[in-house]
Amino acid sequence: MQERKLYVLLSGHRVESFPLFVLLTCAMALIVSLQTGVARGESPAPGSQPAAQSATVRPAQYVLGPDDQVSIWALGAEEIPDRPFRVDPQGYLELPVAGRIRAGGLTTEQLGAEISQKLSSVIKQPQVTVSLVELRSQPISVVGAVGTPGVHQVNGRKTLLEALSLAGGLRQDSGYVVKITRRIEWGRIPLASATDDPSGQFSVAEVALKGLMEAERPEENIAIQPFDVITVPRADIYYVVGEVRKSGGFTFRERKSIPVLEALSMAEGLTPTASASRARILRAVKNSSERVEIDVDLKRLLNGKQTEAVLQADDILFVPSSTGKKIAARAIEAGIGVGSGVLIWRR
Repeated sequence: MQERKLYVLLSGHRVESFPLFVLLTCAMALIVSLQTGVARGESPAPGSQPAAQSATVRPAQYVLGPDDQVSIWALGAEEIPDRPFRVDPQGYLELPVAGRIRAGGLTTEQLGAEISQKLSSVIKQPQVTVSLVELRSQPISVVGAVGTPGVHQVNGRKTLLEALSLAGGLRQDSGYVVKITRRIEWGRIPLASATDDPSGQFSVAEVALKGLMEAERPEENIAIQPFDVITVPRADIYYVVGEVRKSGGFTFRERKSIPVLEALSMAEGLTPTASASRARILRAVKNSSERVEIDVDLKRLLNGKQTEAVLQADDILFVPSSTGKKIAARAIEAGIGVGSGVLIWRR
């Protein structure tokens, strides 16, 4: 029986002829070997397509720029080593066989097509896969109550805290949470609080700033991804006005309400002419320009004879003056003024 032979083509050229049963035996051995290696978690042999790694980012929409790193697998082009290539400052890659190729402004898929076209003159039907290894130029948006809000170009891997620092840090009027919005193609935000928005195109999460800044929950200091939007809302404000030592607006730093007595302490307490029993909270009515009045007897609160009241966002605690106390205070001031004048005159 005449032995059937099959010619083997390598890179478009006929190399050698082998008996068909030899080729089949080799192919079966190769398949078994690969399956065994995968089962054991072994890496592919040099020259084969690298397995996906957790550190490799693969969003097809990302546009390459200077200093980005890519890995390239090209079937039949052993001259292209299995190592990362960095895009130079002009946006080009220098590859063996393929030569100088422009990568800046292209996605990984588009770059793979460009490399395939370059290799087609020396390799028949080249197959090329390009994967992102490291993103050096990553546009992120940091907005809200930060020093320098806007779009920032981030080099290399950065955490949430590092991104806030790059944006000038937090302002005094920053709220108690930071919000992160991420495009779903970059993966969902790795936080328990993360949810998808109604469109399903974004992952959204909130992180408490106190725990983040004080390293109470270091796992929430997540790595940022390109096109992340980091929002630091302004803190809600309450006001203490009238007969207090430090009148004005105060921020809720880590909560949504504050006890009246604590708010009073932030305003450094009452003046001598305050009418503590006639204080009141002016609270905004939703979808209206009006406010409702809530009577508060600070004297009874201070004596522990009344249930503690709380201030909410945009509340105004108003402490009126006592007419009798004001008259007495003015008389004392006048007496001190006359006495001082006499003393000065005698000297």
